[in-house]
Amino acid sequence: MSPVRVHIGGDHAGYELVQHLKVHLQTAGHDVVDHGPSEYDPADDYPPFCLRTAQAVVGDPGSLGIVVGGSGNGEQIAANKVAGVRAALAWNLDTARLARQHNDANVVSVGARQHSVEEATAIVEAFLAEPFSGDARHQRRIDQLAAYERDGEIVPSA
Repeated sequence: MSPVRVHIGGDHAGYELVQHLKVHLQTAGHDVVDHGPSEYDPADDYPPFCLRTAQAVVGDPGSLGIVVGGSGNGEQIAANKVAGVRAALAWNLDTARLARQHNDANVVSVGARQHSVEEATAIVEAFLAEPFSGDARHQRRIDQLAAYERDGEIVPSA
């Protein structure tokens, strides 16, 4: 996998996995930017960390993002509130690869309480390594979503 800038953030439930992923990805040659939290706090909330991570991905073309929490659900929802983000909840290697291949997802969400460290690491690696296919049908669908995000209009299927 080619090195890429990776923005990462999570909450207390994802804190340990984020720390592991930072070291793992840096060792693999990626430029990792941590958007918090900077220390474990069992009372923290995921939205600020996930929103900052998502904003950074949009503001840094070519980068990818990872948001981590207990289930990954809320983290994905938070990231998707940022215009230009296509965050996917990945729960296995196939969903991680397909998120990039078919949806050109730029953020992956992982549930730290749903996977072993090894499984979660493999999911993240699969996401980062997979390119967007560029297939016209997939691009058309991405463009429809972007048009809705931009204009609030539903573009009919071709």
